[in-house]
Amino acid sequence: MAASEESLRQALAEKQSAVDAQAHAVRALKARPGGAAQAEIDAAVEALKALKVDAGAAARRLQAALSNNGDGAAASSREAFRQAVVNTLERRLFYIPSFKIYRGVAGLYDYGPPGCAVKSNVLAFWRQHFVLEENMLEVDCPCVTPEVVLKASGHVEKFTDLMVKDEKTGTCYRADHLLKDFCKEKLEKDLTLSPEKAAELKHVIMVLDDLSAEELGAKLKEYGITAPDTKNPLSDLYPFNLMFQTSIGPSGLSPGYMRPETAQGIFVNFKDLYYYNGNKLPFAAAQIGQAFRNEISPRQGLLRVREFTLAEIEHFVDPDDKSHPKFVDVANLEFLMFPREEQLAGKSAKPMILGEAVLKGVVNNETLGYFIGRVFLFLTRLGIDKDRLRFRQHLPNEMAHYAADCWDAEIECSYGWIECVGIADRSAYDLRAHSEKSGVPLVAHEKFPEPREVEKLVIVPSKKELGLAFKGSQKMVVEALEAMSEKEALEMKATLESKGEMDFHVCTLGKTVSIMKKMVSISMDKKKEHQRVFTPSVIEPSFGIGRIIYCLFEHSFYTRQSKAEDEQLNVFSFPPLVAPIKCTVFPLIKTQKFDDVAKIIAKSLTAAGISHIIDITGTSIGKRYARTDEIGVPFAITVDSTTSVTIRERDSKQQIRVSIDEVALVVKEVTDGQSTWGDVMWRYPTHSAAHTEEE
Repeated sequence: MAASEESLRQALAEKQSAVDAQAHAVRALKARPGGAAQAEIDAAVEALKALKVDAGAAARRLQAALSNNGDGAAASSREAFRQAVVNTLERRLFYIPSFKIYRGVAGLYDYGPPGCAVKSNVLAFWRQHFVLEENMLEVDCPCVTPEVVLKASGHVEKFTDLMVKDEKTGTCYRADHLLKDFCKEKLEKDLTLSPEKAAELKHVIMVLDDLSAEELGAKLKEYGITAPDTKNPLSDLYPFNLMFQTSIGPSGLSPGYMRPETAQGIFVNFKDLYYYNGNKLPFAAAQIGQAFRNEISPRQGLLRVREFTLAEIEHFVDPDDKSHPKFVDVANLEFLMFPREEQLAGKSAKPMILGEAVLKGVVNNETLGYFIGRVFLFLTRLGIDKDRLRFRQHLPNEMAHYAADCWDAEIECSYGWIECVGIADRSAYDLRAHSEKSGVPLVAHEKFPEPREVEKLVIVPSKKELGLAFKGSQKMVVEALEAMSEKEALEMKATLESKGEMDFHVCTLGKTVSIMKKMVSISMDKKKEHQRVFTPSVIEPSFGIGRIIYCLFEHSFYTRQSKAEDEQLNVFSFPPLVAPIKCTVFPLIKTQKFDDVAKIIAKSLTAAGISHIIDITGTSIGKRYARTDEIGVPFAITVDSTTSVTIRERDSKQQIRVSIDEVALVVKEVTDGQSTWGDVMWRYPTHSAAHTEEE
């Protein structure tokens, strides 16, 4: 908590305490046996009024500080901004609720024409920035996934959110959302919070993702949180699996799920992809596709939906060598990073140089660091404001036990900091899990130039002796013995040699059995190896495309006054890279000769592969500019001559004059990123005709 806010809360608490004490004194005077002198009572009442005035002033100072810190009144401002953005997006058909004529379904949205174009452009740049740049292998796998695959990955058992129910209506809520909303509302609206309580609530928000189920449930009860809509009591929290279940085929005997992520399709194809890549590591596979999550309480528009597009990369690497030859290309990047130590200490994100973060061990390895850097470049080139982008390291309880390190690219929008990309070092967990479940070894090989002599653990269970001792349970005991780690096996060997027997826990039997010396042979044998066989680690950047696009919408939106200053005009300042339409073509006035020129230009734009719209309606040029600014079109071509035209840039409203023969080339040069608008302004004359004052 900021020092100024803490001191203001402390001052308010002290003044409120003085008010309470003086009020008690006034009551005591009035209740005094025999009665106090009226003058004494009047003086005490006046003192009470003065203290109340002081307390009111302290409360106003605190409220102002909260507004400046992004709380209180600022929340209303954020809400108004968000509403302006969403209203524009829906009115201009970027996206709308699905099945709208049937009142829609929470968490499902349709992209309209400009929204589809933005999404298509984002995905095209994603392919260029990652798939082409890194020579990745792109795959496209089914959305319907057999249950056995998701059992192996752990999704059937563990892909859950913690849920509570309104005990009277049955309405379901995500438990962590209720706790977060309660804390934020108290901080924004309750001016009587002590500095200690305010600090506690801010700490809860900070470490929310790190709370265990028991801690989360305890906080809900401690704060007396009830159902937000009805104030009814809530049930105890319990896990809810987020996958949509289905059956494959008419019999209903083959259960499946709609995939919650695209990654599993890549993991199960590792063996074939490794062969396709010439049996060489490292390599990366990529996939863009739909994923499905049956969210408990979808909200926040495109940020939390039940069907969405993911773009995921699985970069397979030798676990003994996670260096990256191109890390030097991103090592000098500096941006906001939020290591777990800073979060747990209640501090804020701070600028860090990526190379230093890897060198100091803040980021686990070069390959993970390389992808963090590439994600930063991808997002900022799309148009995300780098000052509202941070990389937050997962807290211990957030991170899977097998993961080496995980970071989220979080983008700040009107809803707060939103996770849009996850970049995780998942170690070898996924390939090992599918190897064990399928029986197919998903491994890589490193051939040695010369054979190497190595010591190998050899465990040889005596199936005869084990069969006599354990009969039908023999197979499970054999598998447990063969699955021992080197340390466990050598400890068993020493115990058997000294005592002749040993207690051994067999997980699959759920009990401990006695192993005799004659039942198993354990040794370390020397042998020559020509190759090393290992399970690769995987670095996984996973992109929530809808979340990135929504944050881009907010970061690109602004308003400006019309020329007459009688209305606010909406503008999306999309970079040409992602703009849904690259340019418009407008005849200045409706005449046949200008219409013919406009059609010629439109034809040349089509031939150059530039998306455009042509408007020959004759509406005023100012209104036509405003209409296309509102969907983020970066350039407008105005036909005011039969030999040359003007090109207007959306944000500066500056114009240049270009010959009709050159116009398509100039627009393509700027929209493809070969030149900037500043570059072409140096080469062509600027234009300041009457129609530049369009709004």
